[in-house]
Amino acid sequence: MSLKSFAAKIFAKRIAQKNQKWVNNPVATQEKVFKDLVASGMQTKFGRDHDFSSIKSHEDFVNKVPVRDYEELKDYVLEIIKGDQDVLWPGKPIYFAKTSGTTSGAKYIPITKASIKHQVEASRNAILNYIHETGNADFVDGKMIFLQGSPILEEKNGIKLGRLSGISAHYVPNYLQKNRLPSWETNCIEDWETKVDKIVEETKNENMTVIAGIPSWVQMYFEKLNAKSGKKVGELFKEFQLFIYGGVNYEPYRAKFENLIGRKVDSIELFPASEGFFAYQDSQKEKGMLLLLNSGIFYEFIKADEFFSDNPKRLTIADVALDVDYAMIISSNAGLWAYNIGDTVRFISKDPYKIVVSGRIKHFISAFGEHVIAKEVEEALKLAVEQSDAVVNEFTVAPQTSPNDGELPYHEWFIEFEKEPSEPAKFSQTIEESMQKQNSYYYDLISGNILQPLKVNTIKRGGFQEYMKTIGKLGGQNKVQRLSNDRKVADGLQPFKI
Repeated sequence: MSLKSFAAKIFAKRIAQKNQKWVNNPVATQEKVFKDLVASGMQTKFGRDHDFSSIKSHEDFVNKVPVRDYEELKDYVLEIIKGDQDVLWPGKPIYFAKTSGTTSGAKYIPITKASIKHQVEASRNAILNYIHETGNADFVDGKMIFLQGSPILEEKNGIKLGRLSGISAHYVPNYLQKNRLPSWETNCIEDWETKVDKIVEETKNENMTVIAGIPSWVQMYFEKLNAKSGKKVGELFKEFQLFIYGGVNYEPYRAKFENLIGRKVDSIELFPASEGFFAYQDSQKEKGMLLLLNSGIFYEFIKADEFFSDNPKRLTIADVALDVDYAMIISSNAGLWAYNIGDTVRFISKDPYKIVVSGRIKHFISAFGEHVIAKEVEEALKLAVEQSDAVVNEFTVAPQTSPNDGELPYHEWFIEFEKEPSEPAKFSQTIEESMQKQNSYYYDLISGNILQPLKVNTIKRGGFQEYMKTIGKLGGQNKVQRLSNDRKVADGLQPFKI
């Protein structure tokens, strides 16, 4: 055992013991976070506008601070961009994380000195937790790669601006700098395909032990490694031990990854976002991610099926139930207040509080009142893959509301296969049966002859990547939208159908 791996085990044990204190006292921990946030918020324009000085309880907070998305917070952000201080959080943020917006174009999410500290600690603690649980620290002696956006940052009135992954690149600890790939110069390449080609050249002869990134873009890297070397990733990198990912559900990719790697490797799921680092997988034996309750974030939850109703109830962790989909609302030391991050989560444990990400509150299909969410389509596809010989690269689902020739409407699936199912009709039927079983609204629409069963369109190999390139979202933190209530993505994929 090397000195570095020995030290990592000692540090991991210390962090695990420290974390256990808040894990064992979840409600009290969140109450303290809430009080500390409100106290700091009193010093800000937002706090004065919302009478923070009179907030003594969560009930007061609910009455004073409505749930907002970025559009409704934007005016405050624009004040910060102009150079004003003490707007959402005391002082000025040190970064803006630039993300792709919908109606507003680019979004600028503030990151403060306090919030970036928690982001960095959460990333570190996810790996340390794995070391403490498994006893495996050998990988710290090998090379590690984090597929991410460019670390080159712009500046607006003294505040640095960039993608979250690019900002995070500036916080790799010194003891990992020698282990880290790719080179700084390669990381700064903007064109994603050129960047991945260069990363392949820099890593193909190295002792890679940890690989991290959004699955769809890591897949592209693995495929290029296979093509260049003629070897499976696990054969090329004999000491490759740990895959770290976040951003999307890994299950639809798992079979493809195991084929590309040629063997199984441990994995850690993360739940980071520009708005904060919310959870990480804390067990190799159990599903779900540990919700981080002591990281400067106060959480509220609204039942997903009540979210768009008038005055839906806002719950704290003390009130949530298992196996219910909730829109997650955060208030944080980045100056986000009752902010709707757009994700839905489901609690699978309350001792400790563990979640799975079940979808996006705005990403659903309900063209006919079916209320289909991402978790349902992902689960249906996973089942179909397991019961067939198919391997899936990527997919999305959209409603077809105006079919030709007097047909009934249907849900249209677009799937890019690495290996097509030998029995496509059975594959589609398995998805259909799973959807009807999971979603009673969908079942009623099918049985009532309002909808006909779903149809699957096959997308050519590489078609999703080509589509993402056409809309300027290839690589980095960009992800394919898994389902939508309109035809925007579906129409964009038409040229890539087989």
